[in-house]
Amino acid sequence: MIFSLIICTYMRPRTLLKLLNTVKGQTLYPNEILIIDGSTNEETKEVLEQNMFKNLIYYKVTPEERGLTRQRNFGTDRLTDTDIVCFLDDDTLLEKDYFENLINSYQNYPEALAVGGYITNEVAWEKSENVKVNEFYYDGWVRIEGIRFKIRKTLGLLDYTPPGWMPSFSNGRSVSFLPPSNKVYPIEQIMGASSSYRKEVFKELSFSKYFEGYGLYEDTDFSLRLAKKGNIYINTSARLEHHHNAAGRPNKFKYGKMVTRNGWYVWRVKYSNPKINSRLKWNLIAIVLILLRFGNVFTNKNKVEAFTEAVGRCYGLLSLVFNKPIVER
Repeated sequence: MIFSLIICTYMRPRTLLKLLNTVKGQTLYPNEILIIDGSTNEETKEVLEQNMFKNLIYYKVTPEERGLTRQRNFGTDRLTDTDIVCFLDDDTLLEKDYFENLINSYQNYPEALAVGGYITNEVAWEKSENVKVNEFYYDGWVRIEGIRFKIRKTLGLLDYTPPGWMPSFSNGRSVSFLPPSNKVYPIEQIMGASSSYRKEVFKELSFSKYFEGYGLYEDTDFSLRLAKKGNIYINTSARLEHHHNAAGRPNKFKYGKMVTRNGWYVWRVKYSNPKINSRLKWNLIAIVLILLRFGNVFTNKNKVEAFTEAVGRCYGLLSLVFNKPIVER
């Protein structure tokens, strides 16, 4: 299958170079690589001129075209003849058979509209049939259960919706709660850091203009809208690492505000008119997460960041009372 790779980047030339070197060593190499650069300087362009990569096309966007969702739409508009469109964050590193396993998914699941890759360096899993109180168990594997999920379970704010699917009150388990089993799992929430789509998808859908700038949860929004049209999967054998680079990220107040407001937005993408019980649970979870973040002021080294993000989350929650986003469906 012919496939293209789009990498949207901003002020991370050396990080991008590390990723491209792992692309260079792939057992299956992209037919084209589009670098969509929103940087305010020429460093990324200079690095790419000094390090040549096969099939690479570089684009420098204008300030009006800058931002993750805009840059992704810019890239899809400039694709040539291709079957599959892959996206990677510029701070990821691929295992050598990432693309081979990812693209094979479309042959094994011909009805798939999208397939995600699997991030390996963020969670420690063990294969076990013995489940302890403080562990999360799924498909023969266990991992440590985070404190936020322990508290939510105690308060009755957690259900058994499978990972990668959104419960009626949102705030479900992400695909990071799927184990490294080498299996393919059906999901409805794909991670933009390692995603791929059939090109035909972009004839009907584009990344939402609501998610400007940093674009938190823009991947969830897109995949939830796509899941209404067909099947989405994650292939846990298409593996990569995600090394979260702080460069280009918003300040913690803005981030906290986006966590709450954008979280509300994607919840309403799937559930336009949730029941009272679900609305109550969503708001209670938002309050619990705010209190936990305030608690980090006393437990984390980055006390100022924890406090600033918590204030941003509070502001985001209060703003929903007077100024709810208009949801695109």
